[in-house]
Amino acid sequence: MRIAPIGIAMLGDERRSVMERLEGECLKRMKRLAEILDTKLQYYWGSKPEIVLAPKVVSSVRDSKEVGEYLARNNVKILILQYYIWDYPYLVWPLVNVLGRDKPILNVSNNEGEYPGNVGLLATDGALRQAGLRTHRVIGDIEDPKIQEEIIDWVMAAEAAVSLRGQVYGIFGGHSMGMETGYFHMIPVQRVFGVTGYQIDQLLLAKYMEKVPSEEVEKGFKWLSDMLGDRIKYDGKMLTPEKLKMQLKLYLAMKIISEEYGFDFCGIKGQREFTEHVVITDVAEMLMNDPYDWNGPKEPFICSTEADSFGAITMQILKYVSGGLPVLFADVRLYVPEKDIWIFANSGNHASWYAARSFDPRENLKKVTLWPAIEMYFPVGGASVEFDAAPGEMTFARLGIYGDKMYMVIVRGDSIDLPEDEKKKLRDQTNPTWPHMYVKLKASFEEFINVFPANHIHGIAGNHVNKLVKFCEIVGIEPIVVGEDKQRIRKPLWKIVG
Repeated sequence: MRIAPIGIAMLGDERRSVMERLEGECLKRMKRLAEILDTKLQYYWGSKPEIVLAPKVVSSVRDSKEVGEYLARNNVKILILQYYIWDYPYLVWPLVNVLGRDKPILNVSNNEGEYPGNVGLLATDGALRQAGLRTHRVIGDIEDPKIQEEIIDWVMAAEAAVSLRGQVYGIFGGHSMGMETGYFHMIPVQRVFGVTGYQIDQLLLAKYMEKVPSEEVEKGFKWLSDMLGDRIKYDGKMLTPEKLKMQLKLYLAMKIISEEYGFDFCGIKGQREFTEHVVITDVAEMLMNDPYDWNGPKEPFICSTEADSFGAITMQILKYVSGGLPVLFADVRLYVPEKDIWIFANSGNHASWYAARSFDPRENLKKVTLWPAIEMYFPVGGASVEFDAAPGEMTFARLGIYGDKMYMVIVRGDSIDLPEDEKKKLRDQTNPTWPHMYVKLKASFEEFINVFPANHIHGIAGNHVNKLVKFCEIVGIEPIVVGEDKQRIRKPLWKIVG
């Protein structure tokens, strides 16, 4: 994962008599905040943001310019302005203007009577907001776990926002079956996220599949066979060893092309060309999104089925705010009113990680079965991936667009377990050869269905609602939080007066 450097700076008092007494304590506070960030920011796959401390407290115009230049030289993309004492607010401008006004800014202050950092924050950030900058604030004791959580949530949201800039989404084949909610809307996506989409015909995948090393395919086939055993349900027609190997070739071809073209995430059309003339894409999509394959642990590479572009971007955002966890892709398939639960199921694209939520592939894959593809839908055949998702807290989201305005629907819920006989009845109502998640949303049917923008939904393990709201505020789109979390969300200033 590409993670941006974070800068921490503090403004001080122009009076030298004040700074001679207090600068040491100010620097100590900055160092402590850096330690908290270093300890609490949790990213997988070896990623860790660099934390750049300003070398001095800003107490003059010269200091402000020098600190801005120092942070810029160190490639800082996210700025935390920390406050401990009263400062001279106008000193913020040389720093911010040199570093760049496009940087997300968080203002962090103590709340103490002796040293009025919060007074300095309100005066300084008030000036920033007068000029139209969208900033955020956290005031309180930085040793308080709740305050630390607020800071970490904002930083991870800001990391998602700045890390998306310049990323390239690889579109293998274009959006599938006329699903317009999955179309890559270039202008709003470029304007809001700075993401480029590049479309490649699926023919190139087929050609690259012919060049994949056979020894690597055999290695993957043995790994899957050892992991699943008789849960690979060969039928001699729709699912054969040769067709499963074709799916592994597709996975390897997607990896090779994504590396060659510099894609950061991707989507594959599948239906109908691949699913009727080459092989179905389920196994390849699962492996792309999983945190492992036969060569060991790996960073999940977001891949959306049916080349759903807004789905892929939503998944990439979820990956970043979670620190790199695998992301779920599913259809909003069925509401069961007597149980007030949803079934989220889709052919493929459930990372197998969700079977047990383990980074050990054996724990997940022992719950996975590969079934022959349904001939009516997928006449060329291949394996469909099937399992029931493990229970646990989830945050679901989906980007949408209304006219020319982008928004994100956010809802928390739980993946739940049910008795096996109940799950079987529900699977039989949908498709028993596909992966299922049984979900209790923390929102009513009416509230959810009124605003949800597409047939596809995306989810991440844990509670990430606050991060997603902050992300939306940083990039300038509307967060639509539904359910019980809605009451906890405060409108930012620019929404109140805008």
